[in-house]
Amino acid sequence: MKGLLENSMELKSKIIIYYIDNNNEVTQRIVSVVELKSEHVIAYCHYRKQVRLFKFENILSCGSVKRRVGA
Repeated sequence: MKGLLENSMELKSKIIIYYIDNNNEVTQRIVSVVELKSEHVIAYCHYRKQVRLFKFENILSCGSVKRRVGA
């Protein structure tokens, strides 16, 4: 997981993260990692359109964003 976060930061690419929010609900966000700290990730959230902090302990998983292919 940390490798994918580092890759997003270096390549300035979007990734999807699944995490537990303050209401203990599982949420997904499309983000671009800005900086990695020891206990959290600073990332631009494309849904909220602002930079947000995500705690490492609350991130359940992350993955590459798949591009949709139109007909």
